[in-house]
Amino acid sequence: MNVVIFPDVLARVAKLPAARVEGEGRTVRELVEGICEQHAALREHLFYGNAQIKEHFLLTANGELVDVDSELAPGVELDIMLATSGGLDVDELSNDEVRRYVRHITLPDVGRQGQLRLKKSRVLVVGTGGLGSPVSLYLAAAGVGTLGLVDFDRVESSNLQRQVVHGTSTLGLPKVESARRRLEDLNPGIQIHAHDCAITPDNAMRLVGDYDLVVDGTDNFGTRYLLNDACVLLRRPLVYGALHRFDGQMSVFNHQDGPCYRCLFPKSPPAELAPNCNAGGVIGVLPGVVGLIQATEAIKLILGIGEPLVGRLMRFDALSMKFSEIRFKRRADCPTCSPSRTDRELQVEEPVVCASSQMSESTLPADFFVSPRELQLSLARGEKLQLLDVREPNELEVCRLPGSLNLPLGELEARLAELDRERPLCIVCYGGTRAERAAQLLLSAGFTGLRVLQGGIKAWARDVDHDMPLY
Repeated sequence: MNVVIFPDVLARVAKLPAARVEGEGRTVRELVEGICEQHAALREHLFYGNAQIKEHFLLTANGELVDVDSELAPGVELDIMLATSGGLDVDELSNDEVRRYVRHITLPDVGRQGQLRLKKSRVLVVGTGGLGSPVSLYLAAAGVGTLGLVDFDRVESSNLQRQVVHGTSTLGLPKVESARRRLEDLNPGIQIHAHDCAITPDNAMRLVGDYDLVVDGTDNFGTRYLLNDACVLLRRPLVYGALHRFDGQMSVFNHQDGPCYRCLFPKSPPAELAPNCNAGGVIGVLPGVVGLIQATEAIKLILGIGEPLVGRLMRFDALSMKFSEIRFKRRADCPTCSPSRTDRELQVEEPVVCASSQMSESTLPADFFVSPRELQLSLARGEKLQLLDVREPNELEVCRLPGSLNLPLGELEARLAELDRERPLCIVCYGGTRAERAAQLLLSAGFTGLRVLQGGIKAWARDVDHDMPLY
């Protein structure tokens, strides 16, 4: 029995079970031919039609070059080496690539040269969630030669409703690793660089600087402004997308002296207007629509065709199934992209904290708080507690404590009459912060006998009801 060691890329393209494959044969040819019989896709990559091995492979055994007719002793390992330049051969398309991308190549605006541009391009996708999933899938399928993926999160079951690059088999894995596996299966001929980290002021310039174009699949204002600033300083186009519930936004920033993100939104919204971090929600198909438009814009920029969304904010309303567009211009006084800007330092935006969670250290005495287990015992004893849940109604669709009354925090002051002042009251929210705010409001309104569930519904699920779904 002998072992043949194939290059990793050849093993992937030929769909071998592993890079090391066992086989038998008296000569190199017999050994390799036997493996080709078991794995038919291997033959076309190794041999020409005249049964000669292709010249970009070297055959070695015991540290010596051998040819296809060399004899092999039992137990000898045959190492098939592929000529390499340290990266992709970006100067031409192989016949396999022409076959794969034929529907592109026959387009008048693409052709072979356009497909080569895609092959030579390097695109950074920041975020491998709802938007990053369709973006990365379609850029990989299109033949973008190098894809960088940035994300610090791990795959959870609640992601799978919209983050289609991941699957049940990769639950718990880092998202960039999960995405890398799927994209390599989709197109083994491209390079995937997985950056398992967040974008920060310390790494933004290095990460952005390694790529030609950036696609924004982030979900927070701080990272978005940081990306925008790095792209302006490094003169990289930024393809923007954003989601909320049933609405999407798309645009292209920093391209051909066009406006940047801060020209459109000079400041992030205040806390009281920021979408609720826990209750925002998004319909699962929306990221697909927005992400595909982002991928389309990225491909147009690489190919240099069409009219990109520069100075145009495209809006999509899924409920009415309507697209609309707002035109905007570069701001002469923009602190990020103004020609008068002289510094080269990143501008770090203050993080936006959702109003529902914006609170300093608790001002309530320690005896106001009740642990999940203590509350469970009180309910089991039949104590006449009022359970007040101050979350938004849509949050209660996921999980709630039985018998709780829902008065959202924003409506509580106007609905105090619905509460029984004679009964003790336990206030509940998702993490505890909104419940504390509600307790302070009720105290100022003269309520007594108040308790707050420490850690909120999340703590209840952790300590009491382990099967309770969270969001």
